[in-house]
Amino acid sequence: MGKRVDVGRVLETKEEVLAALDRFEMETPSWGYGSGGTRFHVVRQPGSARTVWERLEDAAAVHRFTGCAPRVAIHLPWDEVDDFPALAQFAEEHGVRVGAVNPNLFQRDEYALGSFTHPNASIRRKALAHVRHCVEAMAATGSNILSLWLPDGTNFPGQDNFLERKCRLEEALRETVEMLPATARLLIEYKFFEPAFYHTDIPDWGFALLLANKLGPQAQVLVDLGHHPQGTNVPYIIATLLSEGKLGGFHLNSRQYADDDLTVGSIDPYELFLIFREIVAFFRTTAGATASAPIAYMIDQTNALKPPFLAMVQAVIRAQELYAKALLVNEEALREAQHAGDLVRAEEIVREAFFTDVRPLLAEWRSRRGVPADPLAAAVAYQEKIAAGRG
Repeated sequence: MGKRVDVGRVLETKEEVLAALDRFEMETPSWGYGSGGTRFHVVRQPGSARTVWERLEDAAAVHRFTGCAPRVAIHLPWDEVDDFPALAQFAEEHGVRVGAVNPNLFQRDEYALGSFTHPNASIRRKALAHVRHCVEAMAATGSNILSLWLPDGTNFPGQDNFLERKCRLEEALRETVEMLPATARLLIEYKFFEPAFYHTDIPDWGFALLLANKLGPQAQVLVDLGHHPQGTNVPYIIATLLSEGKLGGFHLNSRQYADDDLTVGSIDPYELFLIFREIVAFFRTTAGATASAPIAYMIDQTNALKPPFLAMVQAVIRAQELYAKALLVNEEALREAQHAGDLVRAEEIVREAFFTDVRPLLAEWRSRRGVPADPLAAAVAYQEKIAAGRG
């Protein structure tokens, strides 16, 4: 096995690790602050946000308590307002800013057979008109990310022509990219099933990558951790997308079975740690240092039973903890073990970083930024306030 690695000997000094934590920022979703539920019932949670303004207030409070969630993703038309510049100003006055804009192409009857891939051209034009509205909202709020998930697919053999749907999809996506300003990005999300159960038009990361490559440098892939078949090696997907310069961002959540959208880090924190380790390792290399666009770490979870605000604080804390652990992997020693074929030592190097208690390190980081040492404990008073004030 060779010499046991001292997990305290990392490539960076503590100051460099703290500086890396300064650069790690997350984006919380406006829709994650309302009451969630299952397909059978929505359970109203005390203090759940009821309007976009309350959602922004809650997101701002999460950022105040954690110090690393300065952006809020919005979803249209869920967050539709008459004055988007006023929305952006409201967010900034509360200490956050608008992040990704998400078009909703899955909650209208006319999209039952698809949006971008619908066989009726007038429906496709309606979907593109909504996307154009979202791009205009991006310009008005200062957003530079259009985050696109399409539910398009079929439920029965023979329902539609696969190749024709692929052509419709590519045409609509090309029009979408042409709408974007030069500094903006299109993040293409994929999902292998649901709500389409026979086939999905963008079913996996390989197909999303194919589309992103065809669309050019402004298009990248968005990885939702719940959108894979059981047993998929997501860290490997991340490494591949990084190497191609096409990892645009994440929808961070947890799952037990399918797209459960459970609280980040609640089911398999080791998987998320391994994902972060691939990213950290990549950016420690010369090739990684040349990457241009930052990775968008976006949370996408629902809260069927938990108070949404406290669940969001939990999610941000867990993600930051797991990222901090990834920073502690001794990559130099790991490469030596890998090149020597020392499997046991290599695994132990990774595991020791995962089992390191990073809470003292994060407490120091929070102290320097004026953030509560225990964000979740500090957030309880805010939860009690909104639970009483919102009924």
